[in-house]
This record gives sequence, structure tokens and C-alpha cells, in this order.
Amino acid sequence: MNEPERAHGPKSPSPSPTIEGISAVTLATDDMARAVRFYRGLGFAVRSGGERSSFTSLHAGSGYLNLMARPGSGPHPGWGRVIFYVSDVDAFYARALAAGLQPETAPADAPWGERFFHLTDPDGHELSFARPLSAAAGMADAPAGPSPRR
Repeated sequence: MNEPERAHGPKSPSPSPTIEGISAVTLATDDMARAVRFYRGLGFAVRSGGERSSFTSLHAGSGYLNLMARPGSGPHPGWGRVIFYVSDVDAFYARALAAGLQPETAPADAPWGERFFHLTDPDGHELSFARPLSAAAGMADAPAGPSPRR
């Protein structure tokens, strides 16, 4: 036994580190000005960058949605979906319509326990705006495990 073990006993294993959350998601865009206008129209506030920048960071709750200029990168279909929790899905849907946007779906209650609607940004990134349903509205019927739409 070496000296440190005798003085303090065997070293106990460290707890496994955990993931605490997502700080930011970065999306590529062919046209920064168009993308910034799109997200501002949805109510995202610019933290840094802007329409003429090659990198823009927007506030998204406690995290950030970043936009990175990649001219000529084209649409990004099939890449996945970013899901934003919002305070009021129907009011957010109305905001999208007022901004001249065309969501793919109207707000709906889903069997996995969320109210949501889907929207695609001008670069083809799929977005979902959602809010958990209350327990009284059917959370008991929500499936265990990951939701089928994710």
C-alpha cells in the first residue's frame, strides 16, 4: 500500500459527470439577413451579431440559438428538429402568422403530453414550438420514454 492510501484510505470513485442542459444550438444559414429577420419575427432577441454578421446569437430562454453564415450550403432537410418550449403555444402560433409565416401544422395536443406546432425556417431547419400539457389534460396517457416526434 502506498503512503497516500495509508494516510487517507483508498481513493473513492468520483461521481459520474452529468449533462446539465443545452447551452446553444447553432444552425447554418445561406442568408444571414433573412434568417435574422425570420427569428426576430418570431420574437427572438439578438444577443450579438445581426443581419450583416457571419455569426449571430439569439436569446432562447436560458440558452441561445446561434446562426452561422454558410453561403451556398443549401437547404438542410432531414437534419432533425429543434424544440422550443414557449409560454403559450397558441399565442406563439398567432405571432408566427402575424409575421407572415406559414407553419406546417396548427397547434394540437399530442399523445406524448405536449401542445405544439411545427414550422420550417427559410434554410429548411425544422422547428417545433411546444408546451407540456397539464396532468389533468392527459399526461397520464403520455407514453413512457422519448416522444415519437423527436
